Order: sequence, then C-alpha cells, then structure tokens
Amino acid sequence: MPEDKGWKSPYLLLTVTMLLWGSAFSSSKSVVAQLPHTVAALLRFGGGAVALLAAVAVFGKPAATPAAAAPASARGGGRRAALAGVLGVFAYNGFFFWGLSLAPSLDAGIVIPVLSPVLTSAFLLVTGRERASGGRLAGLALGLAGAVVFFFGAGGSAHGGTTRLTGDLLYLLSAVCWAAYTLIGPRVLAGIDPLRATTYATCAGAVLLGALAAPDLGEVHWDGLPAGLWVNVVFLAIGPAAVANLLYYRGVGAVGPASASLMMFMVPVVNTVCSMVFLGESFGALQALGALVLLSGAVLAVTRGRVPARPRARTAPTAGKKPSEL
Repeated sequence: MPEDKGWKSPYLLLTVTMLLWGSAFSSSKSVVAQLPHTVAALLRFGGGAVALLAAVAVFGKPAATPAAAAPASARGGGRRAALAGVLGVFAYNGFFFWGLSLAPSLDAGIVIPVLSPVLTSAFLLVTGRERASGGRLAGLALGLAGAVVFFFGAGGSAHGGTTRLTGDLLYLLSAVCWAAYTLIGPRVLAGIDPLRATTYATCAGAVLLGALAAPDLGEVHWDGLPAGLWVNVVFLAIGPAAVANLLYYRGVGAVGPASASLMMFMVPVVNTVCSMVFLGESFGALQALGALVLLSGAVLAVTRGRVPARPRARTAPTAGKKPSEL
C-alpha cells in the first residue's frame, strides 16, 4: 500500500500531535495562574471528555452488535478503560495541575514526557518482560543520572528553591502515573477501539476531578474571568485532548509505536519554546544540564541505540481497514 503523502502523511499527523501536546503545558500553566488548580484540571478534562465524546460519535468505529450481545471482552473493555482513567486521567492530572501551581510548566515538559519512558523501560527490565541490552541499560543509567541532576538544580534558591522542587516532585508522580497507565494499556485496549477507550478513561477521570474540584468551585468569580482564559480552556479541551488523540491513533496505526515513540521527544522541545516565549520561564544552568542528560538517556533507552525499522507494507486483507482497526 503506498504511503500517504501531503496532509494525510502519518508523520505530519504525529507532528501536529506533538505540537498540540507540547503547547499544552504552558497553556495549562496560564489557566492555573487564574484559577485553583483543581478547577483548572476539571475544565480541561471535563471539556476534553465532551470533545472526545463528539469525536467518537463522528470518527469512532461503530459497534457491530448490541451491547448485550457483544463479546465479554468488549463488554469489559469499557469498564477497564474507565478504571484506567482513575490512574491515567484523575491521578496523573491531579498531580500535574497541583505541580503547575508550584513550579514552572517548563519543568513539567521535561519531567513528564521524558522521564515516563525511562520509568516504563526500567519496570519492563526489572520484571523480566524485556531483555536488558547494553544500550538500554546505558540509556536508563544516563536518564536517571540526568533526573537526579535536574531535581538537584530545581532546588537551587536562585531558581525557585523548595517550592519549585516540590512542584517538580509532583510532576515526577505524574510521570509515574503515566508510565503505569502505559503499561496497562494493552490489557485496557483488548477488545475495544482505542479512541473509545481513551474517551471512557477521560470521562471517568473527569468525574473524579469534578469531585475533587467541588470545594473550590464556589471560590471562583466566574463573571470576572477574562475571555483569554476561556480561549485557553477551549484550546486545551479540543486540541491536546481530542484532536491530538485522534491524530495520534491514526499516526501510530500507520508507522507503528516504535517510530511514534521517538516523535514524543518533540514535546519537551515545543514546551521549552512555548514556556520561554509566552511565560518567560527559564532553567538554571545545572537544571538545563540535567535536562539534556535526561533527554539523551531517554532517547538511548527507547531506541536501544538503533533507529526503529520502518513497518512492513500492509497486506491486502488489512489494506481497507482504518489505522485504528489494525
């Protein structure tokens, strides 16, 4: 099957995804600056849940049979996805938005997308689910060393002190949640369309975020909120939550998870530019060094020192299917 080109190119879709995800950190920070962090999380993922429900209605794979007659694996898929949302949406974003109230979004864009694959790889190696190659072990060691330097630099009094360090540690907890969410992904996705799984997880997480935000909702002066804040909220809900997930699924289906995971390293680059340009945030010298070492180690751990092979051409029986069906 010939590779799609132009606006249908999977690498273009993945690039747009990474741009949306990378810009979401600084955009979320600007919302947290005007609202309690619990309310900010609710607005982003409550709106994201609505946007994803609309995406399922338009793009989702239709069910072949009524729910009552569906296979047991399919019936349980929704429940598994909702439970995964407790970890991947509620816990992840609870820590993330709390961290945004204490530390720059610049730090979040390094700790979460870069440290998550390091933690995932470390777990797979410790549990024996993957083999320990020399390149991967070197990457993990380098990544963990970079993380230590990064957190040590975050505690420097000239660049935020203990408050920034506390926020970065909350980002670390977010990375742990995302790594765990990634590890349980294959079981969650068994028998259910990935877009629907993400929608169920987002809806379940949004409900819990709503319960967490309930005590703070009365403190918000809704009539005094600027229009720019609502523009940010709509962008976060539709762009990084709905559109980015939809494009990501189609991109991964076309190029495979290995190549797609490499493109994830665009996220910290995009976030660094957005945070510095729009929010005026910056690293200290030691923290910048730790970020570079961490990023280098993560790339080495994910690639194992090799460039992922291009996926094989699709065979005729699967050529007519959507990427999300493969």
